[in-house]
Amino acid sequence: MTPKQTLWPLEPHTRGKHEVLRHYLAAWFPILGSFSGRVAFIDGFAGPGEYQGGEKGSPLIALDAFRQHAPKLKSEVVFLFIDKDPDRAEHLRKLVESSQRPANCQVEVATSEFEKKMTAVLDSMPSGSRLAPAFVMLDPFGISGAPMTLIGRLLKSSKAEIYISFMYEFIDRFKATPEFETPMTELYGTDEWRQGLALEGEAKKRFFFDLYDRQLRKAGTKHVVRFDLYEKRRLVYAIFFATKHWKGADVMKKAIWKVAPFGDFAFRGAHYGQLTFDTVDYGFLRKALQERFKSKGWVSFEIVEEFAGSDQTDFHSGHLKAHALAPMEKEGLIEVDAKSRKKRFRFPLAHGSASSNQTRA
Repeated sequence: MTPKQTLWPLEPHTRGKHEVLRHYLAAWFPILGSFSGRVAFIDGFAGPGEYQGGEKGSPLIALDAFRQHAPKLKSEVVFLFIDKDPDRAEHLRKLVESSQRPANCQVEVATSEFEKKMTAVLDSMPSGSRLAPAFVMLDPFGISGAPMTLIGRLLKSSKAEIYISFMYEFIDRFKATPEFETPMTELYGTDEWRQGLALEGEAKKRFFFDLYDRQLRKAGTKHVVRFDLYEKRRLVYAIFFATKHWKGADVMKKAIWKVAPFGDFAFRGAHYGQLTFDTVDYGFLRKALQERFKSKGWVSFEIVEEFAGSDQTDFHSGHLKAHALAPMEKEGLIEVDAKSRKKRFRFPLAHGSASSNQTRA
């Protein structure tokens, strides 16, 4: 439900999204800001910038992350904060104006609906040009305001990444009334969502999540990372992250894994459904590696690393050596080219590869 007041209390589950954002931007700014002439951070549902208790919202979190790295960045960073509520936008504008900003950034606070403002920005760009490398955060109240057609336009940029809070409770709660049908079709970019209304429980959730995943890929992304936030046994929301490079997926997963359980909340990965930070079973990663590379012969460490870091697993590349490859080698599940290294159980390999043709079932 959209809050009616300008400021509202910070809900406990929102901390998860903010901490993931903080960790991701700490890596994102140095990576893109070191070689791109201009990068953009776009918050499509920015809110007032803070909560009743003075806690910072996503716009100020993003500005803080930028300040930490600004002296080392070669690029200019453009911040576009969008909120349709005039009072919230004005509150955010005052916060931004009163803050210290490095010289190599521009900040605009727009009082507008995200779709209207972003469409105008894209329409104003010269023919044939594309959006600068951008991180787009979409955290709407409900299911309206972030249509798949617009996401598709954003994804035409080769380095656009989109961080989406997907509020499944709204879908699970409402039925196919005329007021519901239009935003659902816009959200998905198709009316295939109707096929899921007759489903129940886990099957229904899986249908709607899988459909959104497919539509993001159809819109132009290559990797879709999804983690679900649970309060004990209740699904609160899902995070979808769309990126065109496996390293973007890897960095996002690292950010999510850094967010320890807070209170009764924890993330579950989309592939294995385990509570990622509670009891970690790295057997899922080992099994995924065996299944992916079985009978492939010698493969390079870089190929294995890319698979682990991509959206094909819930794990990230930092888990690979100590929690997967070394244990698998000790158990005789993989064979390593002895000429590629000086010591056993050391990765990456200098010239050779980890081979899965010796993998046991």
